[in-house]
Amino acid sequence: MTQNTSLRRDDDAAARRLAETFSTETIDALIKDAKATGTPLDGVGGLLNQMTKAVLERSLQAEMADHVGYDSGDPSGYGSGNSRNGKSTKTVATANGPVEIDVPRDRNGSFEPVIAGETCPSYRQYRRYDLVVVFPWDDDAGYRGASA
Repeated sequence: MTQNTSLRRDDDAAARRLAETFSTETIDALIKDAKATGTPLDGVGGLLNQMTKAVLERSLQAEMADHVGYDSGDPSGYGSGNSRNGKSTKTVATANGPVEIDVPRDRNGSFEPVIAGETCPSYRQYRRYDLVVVFPWDDDAGYRGASA
C-alpha cells in the first residue's frame, strides 16, 4: 500500500467521523446563522475561519492538559510544579486567510504546541494550512504535519 493510499484512507475516515459528529441539521443551522448575520462562509472573517479558530484553540487546550498533566480547573493541578499561565495571541495562515488564535502558556515556559507551534512549517513559512488535529488521548492519531 502506498503512502498516498494510506493518507486517503485516513482522510476518508476523518471525513466520516466529521459527518457523524455534525449532522446535516447542525451544518444547516451554522450556515443559516452565518447568512443571517452577514458572515461569509469563507475568507478572513468567515464561518470556516471561525470554526478553524475554535478547533485550533480546543486542540491547544488539549495539548496543554497533556503537557501539565491535568485539565483546566482540576484541583489535582494545585501545587503540581507547573500550571497554566494565561494566553498569548498568534496568527496562523490558513487557506481562507489569517486566523488569530489564543495560545495557552504554562508557568515554567516549557509548553511548545504541536498544532500551531513555531516549528509548524505552515506557521513559519505561511503556506496553506492543512489542519490535522492530534488529540493526546487518541492512540490511532498521528501527526502528518502541514503540506505545501
